[in-house]
Amino acid sequence: MSGEFLIGRFLSANPWIWVAAFFTIAMYSFLYKDNVVYKVAENIFVGIAAGYLVVIQYFNIVKPDLVLPLFQEGKFILIIPMILMLLIFARVYQPIAHLSRIPIAFIIGVGAGMAIPTTIKAMILEQVRGSLSITYFGGGFWPFIGGLILFFGTICTLVYFFFSKSHEGVFGRVAKVGTYVIMIGFGASFGYTVMARISLLIGRVLFILRDWLGIIG
Repeated sequence: MSGEFLIGRFLSANPWIWVAAFFTIAMYSFLYKDNVVYKVAENIFVGIAAGYLVVIQYFNIVKPDLVLPLFQEGKFILIIPMILMLLIFARVYQPIAHLSRIPIAFIIGVGAGMAIPTTIKAMILEQVRGSLSITYFGGGFWPFIGGLILFFGTICTLVYFFFSKSHEGVFGRVAKVGTYVIMIGFGASFGYTVMARISLLIGRVLFILRDWLGIIG
């Protein structure tokens, strides 16, 4: 590719496209080996992401839910969560670092109390109901067969994780089937993850060839 072509692309293209192209190539340069260019791009990305998150958190949460109600509407009860928020930053000053445990414990306690019931409902009860209802014959023959396979596969998987009984005889064979089901599930999950990453790679390659270099239309 000639230098005149690159100069022409530089003069005609949006300069931010060149910035995006540089960081794309810098990130993928790690595939060759760890290098200074990759480390620079990585640190810039982490710094920008952290700064962006702080700004978003302030304008979407802190300002509308704490600053404005407290100082403009006089809701002084919000002083309590403000103090807890400030105590988190006590972690950076060693003499009072232990005070940061108070808001962290509060966050973990409230978060666990809110997350556990919804997790049980979504990840256990709904999954059980779905596994049972999918075997309903009203959907047709093959959906019924598929539902049976899913139902018995779930049972075999649960049997595999039942370690209070030795995996021998019929119980052991059922647990062995559960092992195969787990491996199929892991394989499908891994394949989905790989395809998602390949899709991201394809998007970046298209950006380089189309938006940056203009090789393809």
